[in-house]
Amino acid sequence: MRIAEVIVDITNSQVDKIFDYQIDNWGEIGMRVLVPFGNRVVQGFVINIKDSTNVDLTKLKSVIKPVDSYVIIQQELIELMKFMVKKYHLRYVDCLRLFIPSEMRSDKVKPLVVTNLVLNENVNLQEYKTKLRKNAKNQMELCNFLKLNTIYQKSYLSEKFSNSAVDKLIDDNVLIEQKEEISRKPYFENIKTTKPVHTPLQTRAIQTILSSNDTFLLFGVTGSGKTEVYMSVIEEVINKGKTAIMLVPEISLTPQVLANFKSRFGEEVAILHSGLSAGERFDEWRRILFKQAKIVVGARSAIFAPLTNIGAIIIDEEHETSYISESNPRYSAFDVAKFRKDYNNCPLVLASATPNITSFNKALNGEYKLIELPERVNGKAMPKIQIVDMLSEIRNGNTTMFSSALLYELDKCIKDKHQAMIFINRRGYSSFMRCLDCGYVAKCTDCDVTLVYHKQEDKLKCHYCGKRYKALTKCPECGSESIRKGAVGTEQVVAHLQELYPDVKILRMDNDTTRTKNAYQKILSEFAKTKPAILVGTQMIAKGHDFADVTVVGIVDADQSLYHSDFRSTEKTFELITQMAGRAGRAKEDGKVILQTYAPRHYAYRYIANYDYKNFFNKELNLRKTTQFPPFTTIIRLLFTSENEEIVREITKLCYNDIKTLRMDNIDSFVYLDVMKSPIGKIKNKTRYQILARITLDKENEIISKMYEICDKYQNQNVSVFVEINPQNLS
Repeated sequence: MRIAEVIVDITNSQVDKIFDYQIDNWGEIGMRVLVPFGNRVVQGFVINIKDSTNVDLTKLKSVIKPVDSYVIIQQELIELMKFMVKKYHLRYVDCLRLFIPSEMRSDKVKPLVVTNLVLNENVNLQEYKTKLRKNAKNQMELCNFLKLNTIYQKSYLSEKFSNSAVDKLIDDNVLIEQKEEISRKPYFENIKTTKPVHTPLQTRAIQTILSSNDTFLLFGVTGSGKTEVYMSVIEEVINKGKTAIMLVPEISLTPQVLANFKSRFGEEVAILHSGLSAGERFDEWRRILFKQAKIVVGARSAIFAPLTNIGAIIIDEEHETSYISESNPRYSAFDVAKFRKDYNNCPLVLASATPNITSFNKALNGEYKLIELPERVNGKAMPKIQIVDMLSEIRNGNTTMFSSALLYELDKCIKDKHQAMIFINRRGYSSFMRCLDCGYVAKCTDCDVTLVYHKQEDKLKCHYCGKRYKALTKCPECGSESIRKGAVGTEQVVAHLQELYPDVKILRMDNDTTRTKNAYQKILSEFAKTKPAILVGTQMIAKGHDFADVTVVGIVDADQSLYHSDFRSTEKTFELITQMAGRAGRAKEDGKVILQTYAPRHYAYRYIANYDYKNFFNKELNLRKTTQFPPFTTIIRLLFTSENEEIVREITKLCYNDIKTLRMDNIDSFVYLDVMKSPIGKIKNKTRYQILARITLDKENEIISKMYEICDKYQNQNVSVFVEINPQNLS
């Protein structure tokens, strides 16, 4: 007797367990199957096959049949599921769903099969034509069109000569049908690249990574050739018959990076990211599963790619917060990468020009091996950063969003027919609309956030739930027509630039302009071939782009991320501005960066101006140690959400009382504990409360495990409770 251990594909904690079913000889571990469950038939995943069961044999049901003809989840991913369930307190099924395309589970996407037609070589076409009716005009024209040894798509012939004409020739065995599966491939611009000569530092970095199976931190300035290091490591790995994963943040998935990989490795590369259609994602996933692709390039979810025999895992821009999933299921791509690194006994490379404080601390402590690339490959100096005091600009009579220094550099750039990039990390036209008489500010009815004005559509939008509202022409509270608009966004920056430079191509890249398929490619391709030109954007333009003619970078509001209520706000500001500055002067021409701020004496800008990461790190680490923040402690957030505020407040209170008891039993391990309404108190009509704790590292796992148990106690259908470890967003 063969017994299959099955996880049923139902999102319900009550049934999130392993069920035993009898299975015939066709079954294999990792297959998707149909099983009877209660009074219905559901899909399930076979995670093990054994010879015996503790279930009463009279009650043991049988697997009905397989859903697919092949294994879809390999043993490595089954072991990864067990790891994630234990580490993140997740449901089995939520982990398994990460491993396959979502549309595959609902059968909304299948292989694309087309019907081709060929002329039957055993048929005498001339003789067949003599038998056609005189009025069979379409059939006659079709016969005259056909040639031997030519393959035609049925849809093409049907459109050209009519369905009935084509079907008649098929019925008469003149045309023979052939089925062909077509792979839906993501679009790439065709570029040709030549393998560059490595600098001595690049050569040393490549050799060091390939020499052991450790975790490395590749710390290299922008333009230091980190991408070439990745590609060379991957090339060596592929030559040894192994596979590789290359992660980039969703926001940095530039067509340029993907096209470079495609140019170097051709069909061996598969792409996985959210910009693909359901069909493209499914076909790329199947190419990986069937070993037709050996290299996977993609965003966070690409870490679950069904590769085997992995020889290297690389995480570019490792400081990016998008590698942490902040919605269910919550997980860290770094933890998953570490698991797969250990499972395959291969090197893991974390890389950045501005490493995460915690990562750099691990490198200095020997947990990671540090590799440095301190110089640009072309030997040029980093672009000069000029800090402009905007308060001084106002005192001198300039009340516009552009400083005189930025305008001077833009004028020169345009005159020389070069390119500029303007960074403002706020989309829309204005950040709010306010009544000057009574102080009313337009807010979303479903979220506790201010609405952003978008001039192009003349709408107020919520950037959390997506709801749209009419723009204010007068105050709904007092009727006043004195409406003021708030801080500038990308849309307003573009409008002002178009007034200043009416004959210059000005492009905008943010979430609003990149919603459609291939919008990224179109904007960047147009920018690349237009000179002079200005590209305005949010953090989408700050990373991964390499344009030889960009000589000026303007940072309109450097302070925007500096004063967030987050202990990482200074670190994030340093990362973002340093990355943005690195877009300038990457080729022959020198680059210039104009950084506009209302706080020019802030210590972060002193280090940014000199690209002095190491001294910034020392300063920041000292602050973290003094205030007992990560990496010296672990932050735990328990987030409670519900449409009923009274219930969520009561559940939060009960949970908090239990955690206070836990703290009393571990008084030395708790640095901080408090309960509060979340800074954003409501999103999508759900009220949000949170419990925040900071705990020391010595009993971290034990305390986190007990917090999970406490949360399970209060989880119910009216309230969602999530535990987040070192959350990237505390709002």
